[in-house]
Amino acid sequence: MKFVDEAYIDVAAGKGGDGCLSFRREKFIPFGGPDGGDGGDGGCVYLRADNALNTLVDFRYKRMFKAPNGQTGMGRQRTGKSGEDLYVPVPVGTLIHEIETEELIGDLTVHGQTLLVAQGGFHGLGNLRYKSSTNQAPRQTSKGSTGEARRLKLELQVLADVGLLGYPNAGKSTLIRSVSAAKPKVADYPFTTLYPNLGVIKVEAHRSFVMADIPGLIEGAAEGAGLGIQFLRHLSRTHLLLHLVDIAPFDENMDSALEAQKLVKELEKYSADLVQRERWLVFNKTDLLLPEEVDERVADIIQKLDWQGPVFQISAISNTGCRSLCQAIMLHIEAAKNPDEHSEARISLDVTPLE
Repeated sequence: MKFVDEAYIDVAAGKGGDGCLSFRREKFIPFGGPDGGDGGDGGCVYLRADNALNTLVDFRYKRMFKAPNGQTGMGRQRTGKSGEDLYVPVPVGTLIHEIETEELIGDLTVHGQTLLVAQGGFHGLGNLRYKSSTNQAPRQTSKGSTGEARRLKLELQVLADVGLLGYPNAGKSTLIRSVSAAKPKVADYPFTTLYPNLGVIKVEAHRSFVMADIPGLIEGAAEGAGLGIQFLRHLSRTHLLLHLVDIAPFDENMDSALEAQKLVKELEKYSADLVQRERWLVFNKTDLLLPEEVDERVADIIQKLDWQGPVFQISAISNTGCRSLCQAIMLHIEAAKNPDEHSEARISLDVTPLE
């Protein structure tokens, strides 16, 4: 299935039904009086979050959504049938913007959550409503009001606890394959990942978190180099960023510390808030070097970056150190959600672990 994280749609609620002009006409009942009923309300348009969807691709083919109109009122005091509300399913994590005002009108983050995006028209009144002591035979009715119409922009931000950040071929997809059931494409060339992938990492029974893998960034991404920064929005909801550093790059002349600094600058250009998000350094591909070489390179990079946060050494392809990393992530997420219950676990993460 093609991954689409932006779409534009038009929504239109139904028009309210007009009121009816009618008088009672029955044998042996003279002066029956007015009996015109009200019209029905127009249907509303709702967006509803659905776990079964993970992309906005369906909106590339159908972009207009219109709820039915309310039925006109009828004689014998019969009210017209209201138009049925229209529910449009969207993926969980969808942001809804109104294009005309550029206003954010909703954020659907829970399965089954609904958002009213177009209010149906109000019903018209039949002539029975206008009967009074001084107006026994009114010929006045009102028309139903027009339903609301809007043009919307849908923007998907995947829901994940942890986001992977790094250059192409840093091993992000390999890591998510190693620790979850997700199977993103892995190959020996850059930009293998073309769209975000999600993986559920189960640490133990009833303890799990979601990891998001996005396409790699390169220098100049903010100006459109590579795949640009369009997928960074999918890291906006994460509690933690894992910055993967390739400790054994193909080009031996590549300075891993300098490349890490360039990536952070690209992140800063995209969002000042995202660059302040808690970030851990994860050195990958340790299986390609001798243990003493790994320690030497890690120490050199940490010194150049003046890094004070947690550091992990892993080999995603051999799964070395991945379990310890996942356990630390789980503790961090639990501490963030329940700080009082996990204060000791939080303190322990202030000590830089090396696995």
